[in-house]
Amino acid sequence: MYRRALIISYYWPPTGGSGVQRWVKFSKYLPSEGWQPVVYTPLNPEQITIDESLAAEVPAEVEVIKRKILEPYGIYRALTGKKGNAQKGEVNPINAQQKSFKQKLAMWVRGNLFIPDPRCWWVGPSVRFLKKYLKEHPVDVIISTGPPHSMHLIARKVALATGTPWIADFRDPWTRMFYFKHLGLSHYAAAKHARLEKAVLDDATVVVAVSPLVQKEFQGMTDTKVELITNGFDESDYMVRPGADGRFNVTHTGLFASDGIPDTLWKVLSDKAEHDEEFAQALRIRLVGKTDAQVIDSIQMAGLGEYLDNLGYQPHKVAVEEQMKAAVLMLPLRKEPEYKAVLPGKLFEYLAARRPILGIGQKDGAMATIVADVNAGKTCEWEDYEGIKRFIDAAWEAFRAGNDIYEGREIDRFSRRSTTHQMAALIERIANKENTQE
Repeated sequence: MYRRALIISYYWPPTGGSGVQRWVKFSKYLPSEGWQPVVYTPLNPEQITIDESLAAEVPAEVEVIKRKILEPYGIYRALTGKKGNAQKGEVNPINAQQKSFKQKLAMWVRGNLFIPDPRCWWVGPSVRFLKKYLKEHPVDVIISTGPPHSMHLIARKVALATGTPWIADFRDPWTRMFYFKHLGLSHYAAAKHARLEKAVLDDATVVVAVSPLVQKEFQGMTDTKVELITNGFDESDYMVRPGADGRFNVTHTGLFASDGIPDTLWKVLSDKAEHDEEFAQALRIRLVGKTDAQVIDSIQMAGLGEYLDNLGYQPHKVAVEEQMKAAVLMLPLRKEPEYKAVLPGKLFEYLAARRPILGIGQKDGAMATIVADVNAGKTCEWEDYEGIKRFIDAAWEAFRAGNDIYEGREIDRFSRRSTTHQMAALIERIANKENTQE
C-alpha cells in the first residue's frame, strides 16, 4: 500500500526542457520507495518546448490532476510584438542585454504587477480546489517545486490550512536568482518578493536546494532546515551507447542563452581550424536544444558557420545520444555573478554520457567544483584562451589516437535512483513528523 505525496509542479509532460525532468524522474522511481506521486499541474501551461516522449517516463502509479490556468503571457507577447508560438521566443528574455522600449515595459510589468511570477493568478483557484480535494483524498505530504515560485505559495496556503507536512523544493533561487536584478522592480515589489520568499522558507517543514551554495544562502535566511538534493541522471537513458560518427563533435544540449556565448571557445576552434586542415575536416559544433539567435550569429561571425549543426529542440532521447557521441561537451554558464551558485541540470547528464566536459564560468563555482571532484573535465574562465586551447588540443590528440581523455569517477551518487532514495527518505522523515528543525 502506497503512501501519497502531493506534488505541485507547473512543469509536466508534454512540456519538455530541464524544468520538467527533476520531478518526472522522481515520480518515476518514488513508487519503488513506497510512495505514490499525486501531481497537480496546469492543463494549459505556457510551453517553451514540447517533448511527447517524456510521458512514457511516468509510471501507471502516478495520479495526475490537471486544472486550467489563466496566465497573462498573451499580454506580454502583445507588448513585445511576439504574438503566437511561445517556443519561438528568447531562451531567457530577462537579462542585461539591450532591450527595446516594449521589452523594457514588458519586463517591468512582469516584475512589478505579477508577483512572484505570471502564474500568480493560479494560486487562489488552486488553493480552493486542493483544500476540497484533500478532504476527500488525503495525502501524507505536500511538495512544491519552483520556479515558478507561485507553486510554493499554493503549497504554503494548503499546508497551513490542512496541517500537512510540506517540502519546498527550489530548483533555482528566488530573490538571488541571476535575472532578478534585471526585472526593474520597484522598492515595493522587491520588498514583497522578499516577504513572500521569507514566508515560504519559514513556513515550510523543510526546504530543499539543488546546489550547495544555494543551500548555504537559504540556510542563512531561515531557521528551517535546508537539505541538499541535487539534480541527476537516469542511468536507464544511457544503457545503449551509439557508435562514433568519425567527427570531432563539440556538443551542447539544452537551452543555450545569448548571455552565455563562449566567444573565447569560438576563437580557439576558429584558430585551430584555420591552421590544422585535419582538425577542420573533422570538426562539428552540434547544438541540440533551443538556442538564441545571437548564439548562432556569434558562431558564424567567428568563421565557424560551415562547422555548425543546429539541430534545434529534440526529444530527450536524441539529446542523450548526441551527448554520448561528443568528443567534447561544452557547458558555458551565463555571464552573471549569481550563476556561480547554480548547478545546471545538464551537468549531471553530461556526467552520465561519460564524455569530457569543458565548463566555462567561475572556476570556484558550484559547477566547477563537481566537475573537478569527479574528474570529468575542466572549467575555464570565459576569457582563458590558453586554458581552453590546452583542453581542446588534448581532446583532439586523444581523438586522433582513438583514445579518450575522460577519467570521471564516482558519479553514481548522482543517479536518479540515488537522488530519489534521498528524497524518499526525506519525505518519510517529515511525513512521520520527525523534528526537521535545527
